[in-house]
Amino acid sequence: MRTLTRVFKALADQTRLQMLGLLLEAGELCVCDFVAVLQITQSKASRHLRHLVDAGLLDDRREAVWVYFRISAEPGPAQARVLEVLPAVLAGRMPAGLFERLAAWRESKERPGSGCRVSAATGAAGRGGGR
Repeated sequence: MRTLTRVFKALADQTRLQMLGLLLEAGELCVCDFVAVLQITQSKASRHLRHLVDAGLLDDRREAVWVYFRISAEPGPAQARVLEVLPAVLAGRMPAGLFERLAAWRESKERPGSGCRVSAATGAAGRGGGR
């Protein structure tokens, strides 16, 4: 029951739902992506992402100084069911312009001198298909 409580608590926040929607669209994102696109602080982004990881909905990995997040590759049974229906639940409910801000941000990261860069694992295109 404790696992299920963590899952539903993780889903009970607008910012975390937006993060999940962005990850469904992009495949994998860095903390800096969430900071730029959602216009929140790094500490707030990290805290929300930690809730999603602790709930078993996300996986994370470190690449040099950057931490990247993606939808869990091997979720538990409860998490798998939630992740299965999440795209349909979020469809049409994401804030206007959010995916466009993500695309513009990812494009700007490709320019020389950007402090944050696109992950070598996913490239600029991501997985797609989360809208």
